[in-house]
Amino acid sequence: MIDTDRLSNDLAGWLDRTLVRPGLLPAERFEEAFVACVASAAKDPEFPDDAWLAFYRNTLDALTGEPEPGGTNAETAPVHAHARELVAGTDVLELGCCFGFLSLQLARDGHRVTATDLTGGTVDLLARMAPQLGADVETHVADARAVALPDRCADTVFAVHLIEHLPAAEGDEVVAEMLRLARRRIVVAVPFEDEPNPAWGHVRTFDLATLQRLGERTGHPFEVTEHHGGWLVVDLHGAGDPAAPPPGG
Repeated sequence: MIDTDRLSNDLAGWLDRTLVRPGLLPAERFEEAFVACVASAAKDPEFPDDAWLAFYRNTLDALTGEPEPGGTNAETAPVHAHARELVAGTDVLELGCCFGFLSLQLARDGHRVTATDLTGGTVDLLARMAPQLGADVETHVADARAVALPDRCADTVFAVHLIEHLPAAEGDEVVAEMLRLARRRIVVAVPFEDEPNPAWGHVRTFDLATLQRLGERTGHPFEVTEHHGGWLVVDLHGAGDPAAPPPGG
């Protein structure tokens, strides 16, 4: 049993390092083991929301404070911090939000945030936790390749550590959908790995050249950079448009 004071997303990295990589836990059972560990910390494992709330609070504190070195939170914190710097406008949409830690931070920053994910249970969990964490986040269950939201519904659309979970053609579909949904900017972030991590469900790897080609296919002005992984920022304005916001603007 894990003490709720220590319960955070660092648990994911610990399970990967100690069980999945040594071959003691099949990658396809990673999620099941993770959920069971969180539930074991609840006062009543049949109603584990108190453990999940501790998980969320501790993770958000780590992501916005001083995460323990070497853990999952320490890897994620600079990614989320950089993403928050790249918002253009007020209305933000995150595709493939998973637990929604980035969306919660963006909501706390004062943005109007919509978060979507394909996994209904995760979306329901975020919807229950957000009000208790002082964050207003609209949630939807949605496939990032076909989101039931109107064209140009958000100023900035994020896909942070999403498209590495998809084959190349499906990743291109996600980017096309982001271009449909965004008024001003899309932001794609990917990890740089030598091999896809099966515990996280990754199926492909990226480098700067791959992101460059992805940006070229959008037909819009874009920038590719490296910061704790790779970043593609596409601005939906014509070249030379004085209204085009600079990256981070």
